[in-house]
Amino acid sequence: MNSEIEDLLRSLAPQVLGTLVRRYGQFEACEDAVQEALLAASVQWPEQGLPNRPAGWLVTVADRRLTDHWRSEAARRERELSVGMQPPPDDDPSRHVDDTLRLLFLCCHPKLSVPSQVALTLRAVGGLTTAQIAHAFLVPEATMAQRISRAKQTIKGAGFPDGAERLPAVLQVLYLIFNEGYTATCGPDLQRVELAAEAIRLAREVHRLRPDDGEAAGLLALMLLTDARRVTRSADGVLVPLAEQDRSLWDRARIEEGVALVSATLPRGPAGPYLLQATIAAIHDEAPSTKETDWAEVLILYKILDRTAPNPMVTLNRAIATAMVHGPAEGLALLATLDDDKRVAGHYRLDAVRGHLLDLAGEHDRAREHYQRAARLTLSLPEREYLLRRASR
Repeated sequence: MNSEIEDLLRSLAPQVLGTLVRRYGQFEACEDAVQEALLAASVQWPEQGLPNRPAGWLVTVADRRLTDHWRSEAARRERELSVGMQPPPDDDPSRHVDDTLRLLFLCCHPKLSVPSQVALTLRAVGGLTTAQIAHAFLVPEATMAQRISRAKQTIKGAGFPDGAERLPAVLQVLYLIFNEGYTATCGPDLQRVELAAEAIRLAREVHRLRPDDGEAAGLLALMLLTDARRVTRSADGVLVPLAEQDRSLWDRARIEEGVALVSATLPRGPAGPYLLQATIAAIHDEAPSTKETDWAEVLILYKILDRTAPNPMVTLNRAIATAMVHGPAEGLALLATLDDDKRVAGHYRLDAVRGHLLDLAGEHDRAREHYQRAARLTLSLPEREYLLRRASR
């Protein structure tokens, strides 16, 4: 199967699954049927050519698989016992959104815990593997597999409650999908452009549905401002850090759109985590160089972010900003507070940042050790090559 068809199937899968779930309501059965349809397409399309309506073709094939399945007496009994999910009423705002977004809101059902909402949506809408989702959550793969399985069982037969209460989980899902697209957790490619593009598309739809929500606007702005640097982030298969990127090649249209969103949303306050991160991204994007970046302002924003949404990854970034303002010694001292944090134990970024700060402090032998350790821990080949090159310097 060629890469063009593979990319097309990946993009169509959540749309087809969303259509079937809206139509029939049985998530797990619909997911199985879609997988069979995708398999049939991967065999037939390279030989017979693309159908006129690829999405319609997949829906038809998956629909037939479901019909065949439900012809059995056991399947009929199971279906009679389940409570079918009804589509949203005509006045529901999500009625006017495509089935991918509807599927996204379904996976973020309030009967699920927030981690389960995020995990299930990443699997169904984002197309991420269980291993990739586990890495994003900093948990073992087996734990994540059980969580996804339980989530599917929980929403089986559930209805469509109001989408407003699911918005925080939906935003978190899109944030994680974008992050996986912008910096892939494993493999030969630094980025999975199709994932980042889909996250931005869905974030636009959510912002359109909730134009007055500051975090929906903040997340879209954050994605745009971050994705604006995409073309300069790698060269010859190796990561290029922010300080070494050619800023003249950044996407100015995306930067302008992101900055406009931040400027329009900040005065409405108070700023949530996504809007704070978007503001930091805007400062980086508007600075002529790393040296000319307003690091004092960045540090203030990270301090606020670390108070409002404590997270070890936020502390890592705050340590870098601290080093830029107050020197590497203070950055290293802040970084030391994470040494006993189990959420980042064994995570490559802790060693990578420590190596960077030791490098700034002139402790090159110790920096080399941490760069090498980080290179051993990461599953991303472009990041590994970058870290090894830093170590060799």
